[in-house]
Amino acid sequence: MSDRAAGRLRSAFSRPALVAFVTAGDPHPSHTSAILDALVDGGADVIELGMPFSDPMADGPAIQAASLRALKAGTTLATVLQLAAGFRARHPETPLILMGYANPILAYGPDRFAEDAAAAGVDGVLVVDLPPEEAADLAPALTAHGLDLIRLATPTTDDARLPAVLDGAGGFLYYVSVAGITGANSAEAESIARAVQRLKRHTSLPVAVGFGIRTPAQAAAAASHADGVVVGSAIVDTIAAAHAEGANDIAGRVRAQVAELKAAIVGAR
Repeated sequence: MSDRAAGRLRSAFSRPALVAFVTAGDPHPSHTSAILDALVDGGADVIELGMPFSDPMADGPAIQAASLRALKAGTTLATVLQLAAGFRARHPETPLILMGYANPILAYGPDRFAEDAAAAGVDGVLVVDLPPEEAADLAPALTAHGLDLIRLATPTTDDARLPAVLDGAGGFLYYVSVAGITGANSAEAESIARAVQRLKRHTSLPVAVGFGIRTPAQAAAAASHADGVVVGSAIVDTIAAAHAEGANDIAGRVRAQVAELKAAIVGAR
């Protein structure tokens, strides 16, 4: 990746980082830019922008519904890349990760996707349903265009499996702290501590913990052990609730929520 892009991620993880996820185009593409700005204004250190997909099998009801709202509103992968480019123009120093599923990327074309994502100022890509053994088309394309391929580790990723997961990984390692779908149960701080310690014996990448982290208290507990904390479903729920109410302050609600999460993470260290 470019020196500037690498520097963005290094800087973000020089302190306990808040990684904030939202789905592009939810509830409508016209809302996304303001929501992304609110994440940054609230203190998010890294942005994960979800690429909506019709069958997000690793996601719980909140993000599934967000994907369906975004798709119904006409959001495409091209739309996501346009939103990413606009974000980069407004926020040259905040890392931006695209997160989603393999099918839309493969349909778009891995080389074309990598080229367009790099041109949009994206720093890395996390593909939830793409194991290392099936990344032969996408991984080289991302590398060629200076993009990090961010990998997932789970509670069932043992020491024998980790070398394959870490081979070619960049940016940070996303630790899925609970088995199951996003927004479900949360892991105990002790299990997170043990997992992070084990992972750090295998990699120098920052370890960010996600899945099931919804509250400032849960974020603080995870941040006391990990390099970063990922919050997604709770923010998506805030967006959904505001949209259902017909509220005109969606971005303001997101900003306030993220500010509380960030304050808790900072206080944890």
